[in-house]
Amino acid sequence: MRVLAGERLDKPPIWIMRQAGRYLPEYRELRARAASFMDFCYTPAMAAEATLQPIRRYGLDAAILFSDILVVPDALGQQVGFAEGEGPRLPPVTSMAELARLRDEIDLERLGPVFEAIGRVREGLPAETTLLGFCGAPWTVASYMIAGKGTPELAPSRLASYRDPAFLQALIDRLVTASIAYLTRQFHAGVDAVQIFESFAGALPAASLERWSLDPIRRIVSGVRANVPGARIIVFARNAGLGHALVPSTGADAVGLDWSIDGAWAAREVQSQRPVQGNLDPLTVVAGGQAMERGIDEVLARFSGGPHIFNFGHGIVPETPPEHVAALVKRIRGA
Repeated sequence: MRVLAGERLDKPPIWIMRQAGRYLPEYRELRARAASFMDFCYTPAMAAEATLQPIRRYGLDAAILFSDILVVPDALGQQVGFAEGEGPRLPPVTSMAELARLRDEIDLERLGPVFEAIGRVREGLPAETTLLGFCGAPWTVASYMIAGKGTPELAPSRLASYRDPAFLQALIDRLVTASIAYLTRQFHAGVDAVQIFESFAGALPAASLERWSLDPIRRIVSGVRANVPGARIIVFARNAGLGHALVPSTGADAVGLDWSIDGAWAAREVQSQRPVQGNLDPLTVVAGGQAMERGIDEVLARFSGGPHIFNFGHGIVPETPPEHVAALVKRIRGA
């Protein structure tokens, strides 16, 4: 929280995207008890336990709520399921008529288990550990809603932006309103800060980035702060290239950087405006050893001149040995 307020620390705080997940044996054991992934997300005791597991194991500086970005379309009335080993499956929404069948406003009662999980985590979290909530950015969530699944190069949503921009704008607008309500309730339930995940920013042409990605994020940041003055918000826009220069214009407190971005450029152009978060390549932690140590040291040196939260350039992958994460934390903290 001190870094989000703009403070530079000699040893940056650490958390890891997807830190509660499949690389941990205790997570896999817990997941096996749930009938489905969505049941897992909507069972407060399980979601809270998954959130706390990496904190107990590694003593990370922030816990991020275990949930999924697709609880938002689920709470708008679009049925969400997960095919084992294949990812999410939704009945596609591709027109104004299909959008009209969804709720105008998010059903926060449907998301009650998520807010209960936040309360449970809050009770079990060390006082010095930040609790992060999150949501997906409208463009990323809309892409799943339109295609009904993850798709290469996001062709269905990109086609929608060309063929029927009025439909896409209406869907984006609904997601902006829903995300403001959802994040506001997360703050009221007990999170300290939130991250907005724009995982698919890199699929957008530069000319479209402002309309479909940055402007909706800006509206969410503004709307949440109208309800929660001073709310701390991180924006992570994957593969947005020079779009990272624009991300500070969203009003977010910090900018998450993916591993592909030029670090020297980001330190000069982005960190000079906002705290930054990232940006170790997750595969260096799978490799471990000297490759991981070299990657860690490069990130630490690159962003040592300003406020920095150590994280990966995207989520930790399931193949990551847990002992490599322990070694990473030890090296960053100099223990």
